Amino acid sequence: MSLIDEIGIKPSPDFEGRMKKVLLRQGEPERLPFYELFADKPIKDKILGKETLFPSLLPIGEPKKLIPNEIEFWYRLGYDYVPAAPAFGFGMKVQLAKDTANESAGMRFWVNEEAGMIKTREDFEKFFWPDPELVDFSIFDEFAEHLPEGMVVFGQVAGPMENVFYILGHEGMAYMMVDDPELLQMIFDRVGASLVRIVERMAEREFVGAIQMGDDLGFKTQTILSPKALRQYIFPWHKKMVEAAHKKGKPFILHSCGNLEKVMDDFIANGIDAKHSFEDEVTPAVRAKKLWGDKIAILGGVDVDFLCRANPEQVRKYTAKMIKELAPGGGWALGTGNSVANYIPVENYLMMLKTGWEMGKQ
Repeated sequence: MSLIDEIGIKPSPDFEGRMKKVLLRQGEPERLPFYELFADKPIKDKILGKETLFPSLLPIGEPKKLIPNEIEFWYRLGYDYVPAAPAFGFGMKVQLAKDTANESAGMRFWVNEEAGMIKTREDFEKFFWPDPELVDFSIFDEFAEHLPEGMVVFGQVAGPMENVFYILGHEGMAYMMVDDPELLQMIFDRVGASLVRIVERMAEREFVGAIQMGDDLGFKTQTILSPKALRQYIFPWHKKMVEAAHKKGKPFILHSCGNLEKVMDDFIANGIDAKHSFEDEVTPAVRAKKLWGDKIAILGGVDVDFLCRANPEQVRKYTAKMIKELAPGGGWALGTGNSVANYIPVENYLMMLKTGWEMGKQ
Protein backbone atom coordinates (compact mmCIF):
# COMPACT_ATOMS: atom_id res chain seq x y z
CA MET A 1 0.00 0.00 0.00
CA SER A 2 1.39 3.41 -1.00
CA LEU A 3 1.38 6.54 1.16
CA ILE A 4 -1.49 7.88 -0.94
CA ASP A 5 -3.59 4.75 -0.46
CA GLU A 6 -3.25 5.04 3.31
CA ILE A 7 -5.16 8.34 3.53
CA GLY A 8 -8.24 6.99 1.78
CA ILE A 9 -8.91 9.73 -0.78
CA LYS A 10 -11.17 8.64 -3.65
CA PRO A 11 -10.44 11.10 -6.48
CA SER A 12 -13.39 12.79 -8.17
CA PRO A 13 -12.07 16.01 -9.75
CA ASP A 14 -14.69 18.64 -10.50
CA PHE A 15 -13.09 22.00 -11.16
CA GLU A 16 -16.25 23.64 -12.50
CA GLY A 17 -18.48 22.50 -9.66
CA ARG A 18 -16.01 22.72 -6.81
CA MET A 19 -12.77 24.71 -7.06
CA LYS A 20 -14.10 27.31 -9.49
CA LYS A 21 -17.10 27.79 -7.23
CA VAL A 22 -14.71 28.65 -4.39
CA LEU A 23 -12.57 30.98 -6.50
CA LEU A 24 -15.62 32.95 -7.61
CA ARG A 25 -17.31 32.84 -4.16
CA GLN A 26 -20.44 31.20 -5.53
CA GLY A 27 -21.45 29.47 -2.32
CA GLU A 28 -20.33 26.33 -0.54
CA PRO A 29 -19.38 23.40 -2.80
CA GLU A 30 -20.54 19.85 -2.10
CA ARG A 31 -16.97 18.98 -1.09
CA LEU A 32 -14.19 21.19 0.27
CA PRO A 33 -11.49 21.58 -2.41
CA PHE A 34 -7.74 21.50 -1.80
CA TYR A 35 -5.31 24.18 -2.98
CA GLU A 36 -1.53 24.53 -3.26
CA LEU A 37 0.62 26.87 -5.31
CA PHE A 38 3.03 23.97 -5.82
CA ALA A 39 4.67 21.06 -4.03
CA ASP A 40 8.42 20.48 -3.98
CA LYS A 41 9.58 17.66 -6.23
CA PRO A 42 11.15 15.49 -3.46
CA ILE A 43 7.84 15.49 -1.56
CA LYS A 44 5.89 14.49 -4.66
CA ASP A 45 8.38 11.78 -5.59
CA LYS A 46 8.28 10.24 -2.12
CA ILE A 47 4.50 10.23 -1.82
CA LEU A 48 3.84 8.93 -5.32
CA GLY A 49 6.78 6.56 -5.47
CA LYS A 50 7.56 7.85 -8.97
CA GLU A 51 9.53 10.73 -10.42
CA THR A 52 7.56 13.94 -10.98
CA LEU A 53 8.28 17.33 -12.51
CA PHE A 54 10.02 20.40 -11.16
CA PRO A 55 7.47 23.15 -10.31
CA SER A 56 8.38 25.00 -13.52
CA LEU A 57 8.40 23.07 -16.78
CA LEU A 58 12.12 23.41 -17.34
CA PRO A 59 13.32 21.46 -20.37
CA ILE A 60 15.56 19.22 -18.26
CA GLY A 61 15.79 15.61 -19.38
CA GLU A 62 12.52 14.38 -20.88
CA PRO A 63 9.78 16.24 -18.99
CA LYS A 64 6.98 15.09 -21.30
CA LYS A 65 7.45 11.53 -20.05
CA LEU A 66 6.89 12.70 -16.46
CA ILE A 67 3.65 14.59 -17.09
CA PRO A 68 1.40 11.54 -16.42
CA ASN A 69 3.16 11.06 -13.07
CA GLU A 70 2.78 14.74 -12.22
CA ILE A 71 -0.93 14.64 -12.95
CA GLU A 72 -1.31 11.40 -11.00
CA PHE A 73 0.14 13.03 -7.87
CA TRP A 74 -2.41 15.86 -7.85
CA TYR A 75 -5.27 13.65 -8.98
CA ARG A 76 -4.80 10.93 -6.37
CA LEU A 77 -4.49 13.46 -3.56
CA GLY A 78 -7.88 14.93 -4.39
CA TYR A 79 -7.05 18.15 -6.23
CA ASP A 80 -9.22 19.48 -9.05
CA TYR A 81 -6.24 20.83 -10.97
CA VAL A 82 -2.52 20.46 -11.60
CA PRO A 83 -0.26 23.55 -11.49
CA ALA A 84 2.06 24.08 -14.44
CA ALA A 85 4.21 26.94 -15.69
CA PRO A 86 5.72 27.42 -19.14
CA ALA A 87 9.51 27.73 -19.14
CA PHE A 88 9.65 31.52 -19.23
CA GLY A 89 11.77 33.93 -17.23
CA PHE A 90 14.30 36.73 -17.33
CA GLY A 91 17.16 34.95 -15.57
CA MET A 92 18.71 35.64 -12.18
CA LYS A 93 21.95 35.52 -10.23
CA VAL A 94 21.79 32.86 -7.54
CA GLN A 95 23.63 31.65 -4.47
CA LEU A 96 23.86 27.95 -3.66
CA ALA A 97 23.97 26.02 -0.40
CA LYS A 98 23.48 22.44 0.72
CA ASP A 99 19.82 21.46 1.10
CA THR A 100 19.42 20.03 4.61
CA ALA A 101 15.63 19.49 4.46
CA ASN A 102 13.93 16.22 5.35
CA GLU A 103 13.48 15.39 1.67
CA SER A 104 16.66 17.00 0.38
CA ALA A 105 17.01 18.00 -3.24
CA GLY A 106 20.81 18.10 -2.85
CA MET A 107 21.31 21.84 -3.26
CA ARG A 108 19.10 24.84 -2.57
CA PHE A 109 19.43 28.19 -4.30
CA TRP A 110 18.56 31.76 -3.38
CA VAL A 111 18.39 34.88 -5.49
CA ASN A 112 21.45 37.08 -4.99
CA GLU A 113 19.80 40.18 -3.57
CA GLU A 114 22.89 42.38 -3.92
CA ALA A 115 24.22 41.84 -7.44
CA GLY A 116 21.67 42.47 -10.16
CA MET A 117 21.97 42.04 -13.91
CA ILE A 118 20.96 45.61 -14.83
CA LYS A 119 22.51 48.64 -13.17
CA THR A 120 22.57 51.24 -15.95
CA ARG A 121 20.63 52.23 -19.05
CA GLU A 122 23.38 50.66 -21.12
CA ASP A 123 22.77 47.38 -19.28
CA PHE A 124 19.07 47.74 -20.07
CA GLU A 125 19.75 48.12 -23.79
CA LYS A 126 22.15 45.15 -23.86
CA PHE A 127 19.99 42.86 -21.71
CA PHE A 128 18.55 39.78 -23.38
CA TRP A 129 14.81 40.34 -23.10
CA PRO A 130 12.96 37.08 -23.84
CA ASP A 131 10.19 37.29 -26.41
CA PRO A 132 6.92 35.90 -24.97
CA GLU A 133 5.78 35.07 -28.50
CA LEU A 134 8.68 32.63 -28.87
CA VAL A 135 8.13 30.72 -25.63
CA ASP A 136 7.73 27.01 -26.35
CA PHE A 137 4.39 25.82 -24.95
CA SER A 138 4.75 22.24 -26.23
CA ILE A 139 5.48 20.74 -22.80
CA PHE A 140 2.72 22.82 -21.22
CA ASP A 141 0.25 21.71 -23.90
CA GLU A 142 1.09 18.05 -23.29
CA PHE A 143 -0.92 18.20 -20.05
CA ALA A 144 -4.13 18.42 -22.08
CA GLU A 145 -3.52 14.92 -23.43
CA HIS A 146 -3.48 13.30 -19.99
CA LEU A 147 -5.93 15.22 -17.78
CA PRO A 148 -8.68 13.12 -16.16
CA GLU A 149 -12.25 14.27 -16.68
CA GLY A 150 -13.10 17.22 -14.46
CA MET A 151 -9.47 18.23 -13.96
CA VAL A 152 -7.75 21.33 -15.37
CA VAL A 153 -4.37 23.04 -15.38
CA PHE A 154 -3.71 26.15 -13.31
CA GLY A 155 -1.35 28.19 -15.49
CA GLN A 156 1.35 29.68 -13.31
CA VAL A 157 3.57 32.74 -13.72
CA ALA A 158 5.90 34.76 -11.51
CA GLY A 159 4.71 38.34 -11.11
CA PRO A 160 6.34 41.68 -11.95
CA MET A 161 7.79 42.27 -8.47
CA GLU A 162 9.50 38.89 -8.33
CA ASN A 163 10.87 39.09 -11.86
CA VAL A 164 12.28 42.58 -11.37
CA PHE A 165 13.84 41.42 -8.09
CA TYR A 166 15.52 38.65 -10.05
CA ILE A 167 16.85 41.15 -12.58
CA LEU A 168 17.99 43.89 -10.18
CA GLY A 169 18.44 42.29 -6.79
CA HIS A 170 16.77 43.82 -3.75
CA GLU A 171 19.51 46.37 -3.18
CA GLY A 172 19.68 47.25 -6.85
CA MET A 173 15.96 47.97 -6.96
CA ALA A 174 16.17 50.12 -3.82
CA TYR A 175 19.01 52.24 -5.21
CA MET A 176 17.37 52.57 -8.62
CA MET A 177 14.13 53.87 -7.07
CA VAL A 178 16.15 56.89 -5.92
CA ASP A 179 18.91 57.17 -8.53
CA ASP A 180 16.93 56.50 -11.71
CA PRO A 181 13.20 55.91 -11.15
CA GLU A 182 12.56 56.37 -14.87
CA LEU A 183 14.82 53.39 -15.66
CA LEU A 184 13.06 51.35 -12.99
CA GLN A 185 9.72 52.16 -14.61
CA MET A 186 11.13 51.10 -17.98
CA ILE A 187 12.16 47.74 -16.51
CA PHE A 188 8.78 47.15 -14.88
CA ASP A 189 7.01 48.07 -18.10
CA ARG A 190 9.17 45.71 -20.17
CA VAL A 191 8.64 42.86 -17.71
CA GLY A 192 4.95 43.59 -17.19
CA ALA A 193 4.11 43.64 -20.89
CA SER A 194 5.79 40.25 -21.34
CA LEU A 195 3.91 38.77 -18.40
CA VAL A 196 0.57 39.99 -19.75
CA ARG A 197 1.29 38.19 -23.01
CA ILE A 198 2.23 34.96 -21.19
CA VAL A 199 -1.06 35.15 -19.27
CA GLU A 200 -2.93 35.69 -22.54
CA ARG A 201 -1.26 32.66 -24.10
CA MET A 202 -2.08 30.44 -21.12
CA ALA A 203 -5.63 31.71 -20.69
CA GLU A 204 -6.58 31.07 -24.32
CA ARG A 205 -6.10 27.33 -23.82
CA GLU A 206 -9.31 25.48 -22.98
CA PHE A 207 -7.63 23.04 -20.58
CA VAL A 208 -6.44 25.95 -18.40
CA GLY A 209 -9.00 26.56 -15.67
CA ALA A 210 -7.38 29.48 -13.85
CA ILE A 211 -4.25 31.63 -13.76
CA GLN A 212 -2.13 31.82 -10.62
CA MET A 213 0.62 34.37 -10.08
CA GLY A 214 3.33 34.24 -7.44
CA ASP A 215 4.43 37.76 -6.53
CA ASP A 216 5.78 38.12 -2.99
CA LEU A 217 5.26 41.69 -1.85
CA GLY A 218 5.76 41.66 1.91
CA PHE A 219 7.40 40.30 5.03
CA LYS A 220 6.26 39.83 8.61
CA THR A 221 5.37 43.42 9.47
CA GLN A 222 4.72 45.28 6.21
CA THR A 223 5.13 45.44 2.44
CA ILE A 224 8.66 45.29 1.00
CA LEU A 225 8.12 48.45 -1.02
CA SER A 226 5.80 51.18 0.21
CA PRO A 227 2.14 50.89 -0.81
CA LYS A 228 2.71 54.06 -2.87
CA ALA A 229 5.55 52.40 -4.81
CA LEU A 230 3.52 49.22 -5.30
CA ARG A 231 0.68 51.30 -6.75
CA GLN A 232 3.07 53.05 -9.12
CA TYR A 233 5.19 50.18 -10.42
CA ILE A 234 3.41 46.90 -9.80
CA PHE A 235 -0.35 47.07 -9.35
CA PRO A 236 -1.06 48.51 -12.81
CA TRP A 237 0.52 45.38 -14.28
CA HIS A 238 -1.36 43.14 -11.86
CA LYS A 239 -4.57 44.69 -13.16
CA LYS A 240 -3.63 44.11 -16.79
CA MET A 241 -2.75 40.47 -16.07
CA VAL A 242 -6.07 39.97 -14.29
CA GLU A 243 -7.93 41.55 -17.21
CA ALA A 244 -6.13 39.24 -19.65
CA ALA A 245 -7.27 36.20 -17.66
CA HIS A 246 -10.83 37.44 -17.19
CA LYS A 247 -11.14 38.20 -20.90
CA LYS A 248 -10.96 34.43 -21.46
CA GLY A 249 -13.22 33.64 -18.49
CA LYS A 250 -10.40 32.41 -16.24
CA PRO A 251 -10.26 33.26 -12.51
CA PHE A 252 -7.06 34.88 -11.27
CA ILE A 253 -5.25 33.78 -8.10
CA LEU A 254 -2.56 35.83 -6.35
CA HIS A 255 0.00 34.10 -4.15
CA SER A 256 1.84 36.75 -2.17
CA CYS A 257 3.64 36.42 1.16
CA GLY A 258 3.94 38.85 4.03
CA ASN A 259 1.82 41.42 5.80
CA LEU A 260 -0.28 42.86 2.99
CA GLU A 261 -3.22 44.18 4.99
CA LYS A 262 -2.63 47.75 3.77
CA VAL A 263 -2.97 46.70 0.12
CA MET A 264 -5.68 44.02 0.25
CA ASP A 265 -8.18 46.58 -1.00
CA ASP A 266 -5.89 47.18 -3.99
CA PHE A 267 -5.95 43.46 -4.83
CA ILE A 268 -9.73 43.50 -4.68
CA ALA A 269 -10.00 46.68 -6.77
CA ASN A 270 -7.76 45.12 -9.42
CA GLY A 271 -10.18 42.21 -9.77
CA ILE A 272 -8.06 39.45 -8.22
CA ASP A 273 -10.43 36.58 -7.44
CA ALA A 274 -8.50 34.71 -4.75
CA LYS A 275 -5.57 35.35 -2.39
CA HIS A 276 -3.13 32.73 -1.13
CA SER A 277 -0.32 32.68 1.43
CA PHE A 278 -1.28 33.23 5.04
CA GLU A 279 0.77 32.84 8.21
CA ASP A 280 -0.51 32.64 11.77
CA GLU A 281 2.13 35.17 12.88
CA VAL A 282 1.13 37.66 10.19
CA THR A 283 -2.48 37.40 8.97
CA PRO A 284 -4.18 34.10 9.84
CA ALA A 285 -6.60 32.82 7.22
CA VAL A 286 -9.49 33.06 9.69
CA ARG A 287 -8.83 36.78 10.17
CA ALA A 288 -8.47 37.27 6.41
CA LYS A 289 -11.83 35.67 5.67
CA LYS A 290 -13.56 37.78 8.32
CA LEU A 291 -12.08 40.98 6.91
CA TRP A 292 -12.19 40.36 3.16
CA GLY A 293 -13.98 37.07 2.52
CA ASP A 294 -17.03 38.82 1.08
CA LYS A 295 -14.86 40.37 -1.66
CA ILE A 296 -12.08 37.85 -2.40
CA ALA A 297 -11.66 34.10 -1.91
CA ILE A 298 -9.18 32.97 0.75
CA LEU A 299 -6.98 29.97 -0.04
CA GLY A 300 -4.96 27.75 2.29
CA GLY A 301 -3.70 28.98 5.63
CA VAL A 302 -2.49 25.85 7.45
CA ASP A 303 0.61 27.45 8.91
CA VAL A 304 3.84 26.04 7.45
CA ASP A 305 5.84 26.60 10.65
CA PHE A 306 3.19 24.62 12.54
CA LEU A 307 3.23 21.85 9.93
CA CYS A 308 6.99 21.56 10.34
CA ARG A 309 6.98 21.36 14.15
CA ALA A 310 3.74 19.52 15.00
CA ASN A 311 2.95 15.82 15.13
CA PRO A 312 0.20 14.28 12.96
CA GLU A 313 -2.40 14.30 15.73
CA GLN A 314 -1.81 18.00 16.35
CA VAL A 315 -2.13 18.61 12.60
CA ARG A 316 -5.43 16.72 12.56
CA LYS A 317 -6.89 18.86 15.36
CA TYR A 318 -5.57 22.12 13.88
CA THR A 319 -6.93 21.30 10.42
CA ALA A 320 -10.30 20.25 11.80
CA LYS A 321 -10.59 23.57 13.64
CA MET A 322 -9.76 25.51 10.48
CA ILE A 323 -12.36 23.60 8.47
CA LYS A 324 -15.05 24.34 11.04
CA GLU A 325 -14.19 28.05 11.03
CA LEU A 326 -13.51 28.62 7.33
CA ALA A 327 -15.49 26.16 5.22
CA PRO A 328 -19.04 27.39 6.00
CA GLY A 329 -20.33 29.62 3.23
CA GLY A 330 -17.62 28.66 0.75
CA GLY A 331 -14.93 30.96 -0.59
CA TRP A 332 -12.13 28.91 0.99
CA ALA A 333 -10.00 25.94 -0.03
CA LEU A 334 -7.87 23.84 2.32
CA GLY A 335 -4.10 23.93 1.95
CA THR A 336 -0.84 25.08 3.44
CA GLY A 337 -0.17 28.71 4.18
CA ASN A 338 2.54 28.82 1.53
CA SER A 339 3.52 25.65 -0.36
CA VAL A 340 4.40 22.01 0.26
CA ALA A 341 8.06 22.65 1.02
CA ASN A 342 10.48 19.74 1.23
CA TYR A 343 11.10 20.44 4.92
CA ILE A 344 7.46 19.73 5.85
CA PRO A 345 7.16 16.17 7.23
CA VAL A 346 5.31 14.10 4.65
CA GLU A 347 3.08 12.53 7.30
CA ASN A 348 1.87 15.98 8.39
CA TYR A 349 1.01 17.09 4.87
CA LEU A 350 -0.92 13.87 4.29
CA MET A 351 -2.73 14.22 7.63
CA MET A 352 -3.91 17.68 6.59
CA LEU A 353 -5.38 16.22 3.40
CA LYS A 354 -6.82 13.16 5.13
CA THR A 355 -8.63 15.40 7.63
CA GLY A 356 -9.89 17.59 4.82
CA TRP A 357 -11.20 14.61 2.89
CA GLU A 358 -12.96 13.12 5.92
CA MET A 359 -14.53 16.40 7.07
CA GLY A 360 -14.94 18.17 3.75
CA LYS A 361 -18.17 16.59 2.54
CA GLN A 362 -21.05 19.05 2.90
